[in-house]
Amino acid sequence: MVLIVGMARSGVAAARLLHSRGLSVFATDSGDAPLRSELDRLGIPYETGGHSPERFLQAEEIVVSPGVPLDITPLGAARRMGIPILSEIEIAYRYLQGDIVAITGSNGKTTTTTLVGEVLNAAGRPVQVGGNIGTAMSSLVDSSLPSTINVVEVSSFQLDGIQKFRPNVAVLMNITPDHLDRYVDFNAYRASKFRILENQNASDFAVLNRDDAEVYPPPSKVNARQRFFSQRQPVQNGAYRAGGTLYLDGKPVMPVSDIPLRGAHNIDNVLATMAVAGCYGISAEAMSSTIRNFHGVEHRIEYVATVNGVGFYNDSKATNVDSAIKAVESFDENLILILGGKDKGSSYAPLVDAMASRVKYVLLIGAAGDRIASAIGGRFPVARVASMADAVGKGLEIGKPGDVVLLSPACASFDMFDNFEHRGRVFKEAVLAWSSD
Repeated sequence: MVLIVGMARSGVAAARLLHSRGLSVFATDSGDAPLRSELDRLGIPYETGGHSPERFLQAEEIVVSPGVPLDITPLGAARRMGIPILSEIEIAYRYLQGDIVAITGSNGKTTTTTLVGEVLNAAGRPVQVGGNIGTAMSSLVDSSLPSTINVVEVSSFQLDGIQKFRPNVAVLMNITPDHLDRYVDFNAYRASKFRILENQNASDFAVLNRDDAEVYPPPSKVNARQRFFSQRQPVQNGAYRAGGTLYLDGKPVMPVSDIPLRGAHNIDNVLATMAVAGCYGISAEAMSSTIRNFHGVEHRIEYVATVNGVGFYNDSKATNVDSAIKAVESFDENLILILGGKDKGSSYAPLVDAMASRVKYVLLIGAAGDRIASAIGGRFPVARVASMADAVGKGLEIGKPGDVVLLSPACASFDMFDNFEHRGRVFKEAVLAWSSD
């Protein structure tokens, strides 16, 4: 029997895949598992509202969803018995056909994953996109062919549970403090990110951020062929910025000014995309044309509306401090910044420093409010709000024409919302309600 722990999107996808291959599957969730109807339809047995410890000890393998901490008591007991504890991407890897382009990092991975998929698709390559965004990797299996390029975002939690998972192209965007509520320290989190490279061989590619000291040089030998991206220096193999132009393998591709996305961090995302596209011989014309027409992903510095002259931007995807810093630095306008949510253990001091001369007011929401207020220490005016609707209303009360209200929480969403997508949708609904009025 294979035990699935966690019945959210990836857990249900893994259960469906293994069931379709004739394996005996049982699923367990500590909550009410809103996706359990899919297991009912398939006839897969499950339990909700808690875990039965004996099922963990009876399993041949255990597949753990990313949201489930690996240190829960029944997993510890199974580990001591030598029962394999795997992630959903490891299960999907057994059956997925075609190439895998896997993209990880503390920030930028969603935008880069999406853009790589669009560039490859525009160049006529058979591509499908999923992983930690959208479609679980296990749900890509049935539609995959030997010619498919599977572009997947992968998280550190997913990489913690791999054994043989081996991407043909692995991309490491950056590493900054994140998820310190789940890891003993930053070094443990960093080690998880580098697991994306551990099974690669000399036929594969490792695309690394040459500007990030936590990414390069790598802490151990890299077996894959290394390609790089950089905004600071030319690189022999990969993509770089020199002045106002982006280059790939020494040849000009496009002007920086043609990138339609806000922020210097999005130049990194574009350069990483170009470095991956170079692995597949995509032409400069196909790359540049797609990049020029790419306007970002939902919940990442997403323009929502302008109400009474005040602009509203949804950056709910900013679930850590570094991501919020990048968002703040993307604006020249006066900002009213909405911060807060479930604290992840990182210091807010770098964000408070980055807010200087940009942010005129802070709206605090959620469980991390006290800790963020302490970090702010009176440097900015602060108001507490009870809901996202209250935050939008307060932003309109404070804002003047030309100001921007930016939701960039620097925290996880799970104190008040199902996930960052849910948080972003609630914010947009609140803004659009004012807009319609």
